[in-house]
Amino acid sequence: MLLSTSTIRLKVPKGSNGVLVKNLYLSCDPYMRNRMKKLQGSYIEPFTSGSPISGYGVARVLDSGNPNFERGDLVWGRTRWEEYTLITAPESLSKIQHTDVPLSFYTGILGMPGLTAYAGFHEVCSPQQGEYVFVSAASGAVGQLVGQFAKLLGCFVVGSAGTKEKVDLLKNKLGFDEAFNYKEEPNLDLALKRYFPNGIDIYFDNVGGKTLDAALLNMRLHSRIAVCGMVSQYNLDQHESVHNLSCLITKRVRMEGFLVFDYYHLYPKLINTVLAYIKDGKIVYIEDIAEGLENGPMALVGLFTGRNIGKQVVAVAHE
Repeated sequence: MLLSTSTIRLKVPKGSNGVLVKNLYLSCDPYMRNRMKKLQGSYIEPFTSGSPISGYGVARVLDSGNPNFERGDLVWGRTRWEEYTLITAPESLSKIQHTDVPLSFYTGILGMPGLTAYAGFHEVCSPQQGEYVFVSAASGAVGQLVGQFAKLLGCFVVGSAGTKEKVDLLKNKLGFDEAFNYKEEPNLDLALKRYFPNGIDIYFDNVGGKTLDAALLNMRLHSRIAVCGMVSQYNLDQHESVHNLSCLITKRVRMEGFLVFDYYHLYPKLINTVLAYIKDGKIVYIEDIAEGLENGPMALVGLFTGRNIGKQVVAVAHE
């Protein structure tokens, strides 16, 4: 990734249906790693070499040729990693109606990661009160919300993370019942048996690999696995093998991958539910904000070494 400068006219071209925005916050998300290579059958196009990378962000409209947006509107949706962007397909943008929360929340809890957590847990996992829930990458943008949704439902929740600081955060601020540092566990199967002596009802998988393999050995009868991401595998030339898939048969486990795009119709429900949780102090959201577009590449790369604590955001401009 390279930083470059260029000049843009702060006006929508005559006859264009697009909108010109000033980017305020940009979202760093693990799926962006896979857009840096050509994957057969991918659900999203790869980045174009030599062009600004694209992703989710929060922006203010400076000029509009679209009847649905006007100058001054705050929006979130797909934009590009630059100070100003001409968005020619503004159908991907949503107006921000609630500004009594940090605008950066629309890159996380009130944006794509929030809907991912909400739909993945409530729709894919079909949770019930009192169930045993395991969340990997639990302090990340999605994991921290899944754990809190599960606690609000009355589940027993354990999260895994990669540092002592993150483990402490999960237990002391985010309300997880237990948490452990997977890097300090020589045998993940035994670690999960220690925290789930009666087995796991729901595993929300953000990492894949060895953690998924160990979780399979510890699933209960008729349990569920939601496959949200496989961040441990994205930088590998050859993905690690998963050896315990036979547990899906013997324990009648339902394992389902999902994409947030299939659940956009639930966004109004997410907003109504989560805004109330925030205002009532029932849920908190941890952000890790890198200041300045020039620090964006380092922030994005840091996702894959566990450098960030909470949702990684790049602040391009403050208002």
